[in-house]
Amino acid sequence: MSAYLAFAQSAFQTQLAYRNEVWANLFGKLVQVFARVAIWLAVYAGASTIGDVTLQQMVTYALLGGVITGAIRYELIISSIGNALKTGDVAVWLLKPVSFPLYVIVSELGRAVFRLVFLVMPTVAVVALVYGMLPPASLFDGAMFVAYLLLGYAITCLLSALFGLLAFWLLTSFSLEWLMQAILNLLSGSLIPFWFFPQPFGVIAEHLPFAWIVYYPAAVWLGRFDPTQTLLYFGIGLVWAGLLALAVAALWRLASTRIVVQGG
Repeated sequence: MSAYLAFAQSAFQTQLAYRNEVWANLFGKLVQVFARVAIWLAVYAGASTIGDVTLQQMVTYALLGGVITGAIRYELIISSIGNALKTGDVAVWLLKPVSFPLYVIVSELGRAVFRLVFLVMPTVAVVALVYGMLPPASLFDGAMFVAYLLLGYAITCLLSALFGLLAFWLLTSFSLEWLMQAILNLLSGSLIPFWFFPQPFGVIAEHLPFAWIVYYPAAVWLGRFDPTQTLLYFGIGLVWAGLLALAVAALWRLASTRIVVQGG
């Protein structure tokens, strides 16, 4: 375990070394979050409420979506696995007493902590000062939001590793990055919350693991569920995370038996 903590710490410190990149990314995040909020301001077109969702709730949802999706770059997990396969480095990892998928995941978590603290939080704070942001509906919802946030990051990393390992059969990771981006945009609730989805598609999307990445954390913050529902959905999310972890372990065991080194 100490080795994986060292990998995460090293990834965090590596990010500190590129200060100019930090400023460029901070500006990019600022534009991205402003655009996300501006879209919903245009959709509401002066109306204060659509259905049972107020404009302020929707702006808060958009800002929380920026917090969640801005920290983790799932494509780096997929490309790391794809590059290791392409260069042949993955064969070296088979000789080491650590799990390669877990190494990729904890390294990205180290970088995600850096982005969350130095990029995402300052960006959201600036936009929240401009447009306003609702506080959590209750102290319980605020605490559960943090728990859902951590669970969502774990599910994102496991899904990314699962997609990345498919490169062992496809021998490319680029198309897998695009595929996962398209799925996350639609099924995580990052662009449109599920309460605006047509039924029964919305109900189906609520029960897929992608929903725990953006939709459930933001909905919990806004108090859309009572405490029983909040705990129930959190438990279901834990089950999804466990199943995905088992799937990653099984796929890695299967993939490591069919490595084809193309270079390196």
